[in-house]
Amino acid sequence: MGRPKNLSFSLIAAIIGLMVAIQFQTVREPKVRDTRDTWQLREDLMKEKAMQSRLLLEIRSNEEKIAKYETERQQSKEEVLRETLAELKDEAGLAEVKGPGLSLSIEPAFNLIVEGDKAPSVSPDLLKRLLNELNMYGAKHVSVDGERVINTTVIRDINRVTKINNHPLNRFPIEVKVVVENGDAAEKLYNRMKVSTVAEDFFIDNLEVKVNRPVGDMVVPAYQDTIRIRYMESAKTDKGGDNG
Repeated sequence: MGRPKNLSFSLIAAIIGLMVAIQFQTVREPKVRDTRDTWQLREDLMKEKAMQSRLLLEIRSNEEKIAKYETERQQSKEEVLRETLAELKDEAGLAEVKGPGLSLSIEPAFNLIVEGDKAPSVSPDLLKRLLNELNMYGAKHVSVDGERVINTTVIRDINRVTKINNHPLNRFPIEVKVVVENGDAAEKLYNRMKVSTVAEDFFIDNLEVKVNRPVGDMVVPAYQDTIRIRYMESAKTDKGGDNG
């Protein structure tokens, strides 16, 4: 019985001694303390502030780039809309057009007029035939006596006076201006109109059609009246705002 008690006592004493040694070592070796002086701390603080300043500058720069990209994107949309609007106006005849083309002059054929004959005039049918001929041979934009010819143009006889877009054609010469796609097209149109049989139809009514040489800067004026749109309604929109 004596030996086991001595053994237990020795083991407990060894454990207590080990714990005292560890405690003593801990007290003897204190934790490492920050030994930097005030200037070093200030220098480190300045470095941190400088880094913070650089980060703020980068954030501001990126925000400016994003704003610039957004502005450019909006401007790009506006530019596309402006170009589309210009194209639509051009196609509808609402804009002046300048380009290669030629002009024709309709005048009385005085050598065919006999004394006592009625003064010649351009009938709606003759004018329509001439315009159809021009369109068939490549005319893109046409005006008659300063009046732009568009898809809704009406040519008719009112009280024995031919009118185009409500403009009377009662004075000679009547000038027809034509703009085509390019110079080659202008030359082809000139050659075709020189041999066209439509001139013979005008001769029957004591009128002469003169075809002038092509030029590179023919100007066709814009349509001046209001275009009235019929049978068209605004598109209905869904709740989400998209067109149905």
